[in-house]
Amino acid sequence: MALNLNNARFVASYGTVESLPQPTTPEVAFVGRSNVGKSSLLNKLLGRKALAKVSAQPGKTANVNFFEADGISFVDLPGYGFARVSAKERQRWADLISGYFSQDRSFNLVIALVDIRLEAQSLDQDMISFLKENELPFVVALTKADKLSRSKASQQEALLARQLEVDPQQMVITSAQKGTGIDELRRRIQEACD
Repeated sequence: MALNLNNARFVASYGTVESLPQPTTPEVAFVGRSNVGKSSLLNKLLGRKALAKVSAQPGKTANVNFFEADGISFVDLPGYGFARVSAKERQRWADLISGYFSQDRSFNLVIALVDIRLEAQSLDQDMISFLKENELPFVVALTKADKLSRSKASQQEALLARQLEVDPQQMVITSAQKGTGIDELRRRIQEACD
């Protein structure tokens, strides 16, 4: 049975690790730098324009946001890096992300978003290393592919695979604008949650 993500709904937002709910369903977590397009991709994936708040200002996701669709929890973690916020707030985000991953949860799949237009950033490399070390199942979603030609996107995919030391099979070229790679991501989510 194909995933039905069309009835997605916002569940709750949590600002501290202690307040995170116990997992009762398969979970798919989204991680990435502040301006990588996490909310846009999540909205495209769940077929809703404004489910996750999209902002021109990076760093709008300041809490751990839970969405639910077809019996799966979609967990939007705060972006890391870039955002213009205080060091204290950045530390709170970092604590939220590491706190989430240190809990006993189902971790069916982690979707790590990386901007396809850039070389791998040190924060991206750190996150991928963390996922590998902790043996968490993950896929790298290369975002903003609509900004590149198809051949340039393929070149960047190969470069990022080398830089992140990831098998290209573990990468999906995506565009929230054009819907590129969305069906493939849904397929990977379904496989991970079956």
